[in-house]
Amino acid sequence: MNKESGKSYTVKEATLKLMQYCAYRDRSQKEVEDKLLEMRMIPEAREQIIIQLMQEDFLNEERFARSFVRGKFRIKKWGRQKIKQELKSKEISSPIIRLAMTEIPESDYRSTLYLLAEKKLTLLSEPDKFKLRKKLSDYLLRKGYEATLVHGISDELVS
Repeated sequence: MNKESGKSYTVKEATLKLMQYCAYRDRSQKEVEDKLLEMRMIPEAREQIIIQLMQEDFLNEERFARSFVRGKFRIKKWGRQKIKQELKSKEISSPIIRLAMTEIPESDYRSTLYLLAEKKLTLLSEPDKFKLRKKLSDYLLRKGYEATLVHGISDELVS
């Protein structure tokens, strides 16, 4: 039974509903499993539905991971560290994460980091250079960029 409406789903109804859910945007297997749990489907039905979604290419972990990486980098300007953590939280395997990370070209990564740092610097009003460098570094680290890159750019821009 569905908790919102009290509705029970047949395997066929649940499969169709999940096909729409996956067609709207790429989903991870964990998101689909959570949705099936929400729909209160029994384990055998959940397994059957997930297998069918994979066979019909509605559910594809690699495609999901690649799309996720592209989106979070291009739209939210997240760094590799934060993207990896998010993918791990969605239970994506390490080999797929490594493969998906190839979606970020190194040159784009560095130029995005640089532009982000420059933009943040214009917003920070801090006369003390040490504190300014710390604020900039903290911001970039929270965005998920690697410490070595962050400190290099912070030192370069705040000198």
